[in-house]
Amino acid sequence: MKQLGLIGYPLSHSFSEKYFTEKFLKQGLANWSYHLFELPHINELPQLLLSHSDLVGLNVTLPYKEKVIPFLSHLDESARMAGAVNTIRITRGGIHPILAGYNTDMYGFRESIKPLLKRNHQRALILGTGGAAKAVAAVLGEMQIEYLFVSRHPQTGQVGYHELNEAAVTNFPFIVNCTPAGMFPYEQTSPVIPYEFLTRHNFLYDLVYNPAKTIFLQKGKAKGALVMNGLDMLRLQAEKAWEIFSGSL
Repeated sequence: MKQLGLIGYPLSHSFSEKYFTEKFLKQGLANWSYHLFELPHINELPQLLLSHSDLVGLNVTLPYKEKVIPFLSHLDESARMAGAVNTIRITRGGIHPILAGYNTDMYGFRESIKPLLKRNHQRALILGTGGAAKAVAAVLGEMQIEYLFVSRHPQTGQVGYHELNEAAVTNFPFIVNCTPAGMFPYEQTSPVIPYEFLTRHNFLYDLVYNPAKTIFLQKGKAKGALVMNGLDMLRLQAEKAWEIFSGSL
C-alpha cells in the first residue's frame, strides 16, 4: 500500500482527501489511499512518520506551511522562493525517512491567474502574511507585479488594514485574500477593506474556495470588479502535487 495524507490543525474539511480519493478510484489505483492527520503540534510529525510506514507523501495546510520546514531534508526551489511548503515527498530506505519539501501553491496560483490578468493589474495588495501569502508574493515577484502585504500586525514594509483607503484600492487594483476570513465555518466574515471604493478596474482573488462565493467576492462583484475563488488554484496545485507523489515529476 501507498499512503498519502494531509497535516494541519484543525482539519474541519479537506479538498485534498476528496480529490485524491476520487483520483485513485478513477485510475484504478487500489493500492493508494488518502488520510487526514490532524496534528495539534508540528512536533508530532516524526511520530506520525514512524507509526505510518506506508506514507509516501503529505499535503500541508494551516498552520504548518512554514513550521514544517525544519523537519525537512531538502527544499525544492519553489519552496525556497516561497519560504513555505505545502507538499512533502517521503523517501524511505534508511533509518530515517527523507522528506523533500515543495510548494505547488505557486504553480496553482500562477496558472489560475494567467488567463484573467489585465494590463492594469500590475500592482497588488496581498491580504495576510502566512505561508499562502508568501507563495502568492513569490509568483507576483516572478511576474514583475509590484505587491504590498496587508496585515493585522504590520511589520516593516507592510501596512495595516486601517491604512487602506480609496487610493490604496485604486493604485493596487489586484487584491488577493490569503487569510481564512470568509472560509467555512466563518462564512459571515470578510477582510476589512474599503469595498465602497472598488470599481470594475479591480480584480479580487480569494484563495478561499468553500464557500465558492465569499463575502469578499460578493462585495467585489457588486462593484463590477473581476472576481475569482481559489478552486482552480487548488485543483492545479493538487495535480502538481500528484506528479511529485507519484514520481512523474
